[in-house]
Amino acid sequence: MTAIKHALQRDIFTPNDERLLSIVNVCKAGKKKKNCFLCATVTTERPVQVKVVKVKKTDKGDFYKRQMAWELRDLTEVDAKDANKENPEFDLHFEKVYRWVASSTAEKNSFISCIWKLNQRYLRKKVEFVNVSPQLLEESVPSGESQSVAGRDEDALDDYQELNAREEQDIESMMEVCEYAISNAEAFAEKLSRELQVLDGANIQSIMASEKQVNILMQLLDQALAEVDNIEGKLLSYEEMLQSVKEQMDQISQSNRLIQISNTNNGKLLDEIQFLVNYMDLSKGHIKALQEGDLSSPKGIEACINASEALSQCMNVALKPGHDKLMAVKQQQHLFSELRDTFARRLTNHLNNVFVHQGHDQSSTLSQHTAELTLPKHSPLHRDLLRYAKLMEWLKNTQREKYEGLSRTYVDYMTRLYEREIKDFFEVAKIKMAGTSKDGKGKFATLPRKESALKQEVESLHGSSGKLTGSTSSLNKLAVSSSNSRRSQSSSLLDMGNMSASDLDVADRTRFDKIFEQVLSELEPLCLAEQDFISKFFKLQQNPTLAQVENVDDSDGTVHSRPLNENRHSVSEKDMVRMMMNKIFQSIETELNSLIALGDKIDSFNSLYMLVKMSHHVWTAENVDPASYLSTTLGNVLVTVKRNFDKCINTCSPTSSTHWANR
Repeated sequence: MTAIKHALQRDIFTPNDERLLSIVNVCKAGKKKKNCFLCATVTTERPVQVKVVKVKKTDKGDFYKRQMAWELRDLTEVDAKDANKENPEFDLHFEKVYRWVASSTAEKNSFISCIWKLNQRYLRKKVEFVNVSPQLLEESVPSGESQSVAGRDEDALDDYQELNAREEQDIESMMEVCEYAISNAEAFAEKLSRELQVLDGANIQSIMASEKQVNILMQLLDQALAEVDNIEGKLLSYEEMLQSVKEQMDQISQSNRLIQISNTNNGKLLDEIQFLVNYMDLSKGHIKALQEGDLSSPKGIEACINASEALSQCMNVALKPGHDKLMAVKQQQHLFSELRDTFARRLTNHLNNVFVHQGHDQSSTLSQHTAELTLPKHSPLHRDLLRYAKLMEWLKNTQREKYEGLSRTYVDYMTRLYEREIKDFFEVAKIKMAGTSKDGKGKFATLPRKESALKQEVESLHGSSGKLTGSTSSLNKLAVSSSNSRRSQSSSLLDMGNMSASDLDVADRTRFDKIFEQVLSELEPLCLAEQDFISKFFKLQQNPTLAQVENVDDSDGTVHSRPLNENRHSVSEKDMVRMMMNKIFQSIETELNSLIALGDKIDSFNSLYMLVKMSHHVWTAENVDPASYLSTTLGNVLVTVKRNFDKCINTCSPTSSTHWANR
């Protein structure tokens, strides 16, 4: 082991200025590997560093290499496994536990004892030694003897010291001077002893002579220590100041972070407030217009329209989550609701008053149209009311009940108004028809007819207009034919009158034809204008579809037109328009049937004139709007006229009607 120790000192530790103090041959516990050496070393230069080095023999040759090293100050625990029994195993606790098995218990104990002494001398650190014999650690040595033991331990640690080059040269030169040093060692030793005593005496005298200097040096050391204490005090104060500055900087950093968070939150809050102010702020002018705006003047109506649109935008704004919980938003929404309800009531009351006043004003003008066969025009009323169309659309979108109430009110007033106007209009038409017959023939109910003349008239009509059958398709063909050659039919009818009756009969029929045409010409624009106004004013399908139309026959023969491929919303609005028109003009179909019956009673040949006129007007109405109220009503009346015509033919000339049907 001594040879290995010297080899390791020479090859590994001397080049690194280290001195080997203890060595133990070990292997890792539980593993079958080659042995290695744990070495306890100290550096030759100060400050002294104590290490535990693991050295392993190379595979090739007898060389050793340094594999791993640990600082002794990193050692926390030494576990000898058993203090009473001999056990070569032991553990060293560094950053982790290293378990070793020594080649012998003596080597293990020597290595642990060396570790304990190094720890006591250089590190002054109490490493925990577990399962180690107390005698091995020398814990029972008295304090007085501990210094001598420590000195002996130090001498033991310094038992080996390699000579440097200068010492070797001095020894060689001294041995050359003393030639008998090799042959007579005792004489050489005595000479060295005498010289050593001389040197010791010289050293003692030198030390005594330098005592004053030592005292001065000690004083200087004391002053240096005092200065060091002063510097340490200043450093401590500086450290306290720096600590205070550090705490203040930490507080400032925390404050800056809080300020940044606060600024970010304020920016977000400002954005939210800006959003609410931009989209939920209603100007004072709009509020005043909604509360006190003049609904009679054009400027007031325009201001109310703008205010209602602004109110709708404010109420329909898409709020972000959490906005509805803000008190200001709740108050603003409550204000909007109150403004909406207030303006809806004002608008409803105003339009109700407009409907009532217009109805009274129109009733006062009925007497002006009694003498003439004309219907009053409602275009001024429509023009005045259309100014409120946008407000009606707003009311439809916000207050559906008030919108429907206004619709019912308008229908009720206009129904009574149109009922009086239409009744008076048809009374005048009936009087004119009856007066024409009385002036010409006296009693029109007993007007004579010649069978041959009627037959000739029917055949002439057949040649110019085509077949007349009881189906709807024949009526449509007749309508198209009559529209293309209206003038030629009138002259043809006059020619037939000349061939079949007297000049007086022809004049009466011509006047009846003009009166009937006048009635239809007055009704057609009236119904179309009213339907167009209802669609625009109440915002009900302003653009009717002129696409495919399907004709449906009811069981009683009434013809209805139904548009195809429409969505439910459009169908619903069309139905609403049709319902309003049916209620407003509910007396038209009855009065037309009464007028047709009167014309047929005056002269059964009048059914032919009425058939031609009705066919033309039905065709015209279907071209304008197949689903309109006028088209449906005239289509139903046309069926009645066709039946009267067929009845006239069958009654007056059974033979010719049979011939007509065969053809």
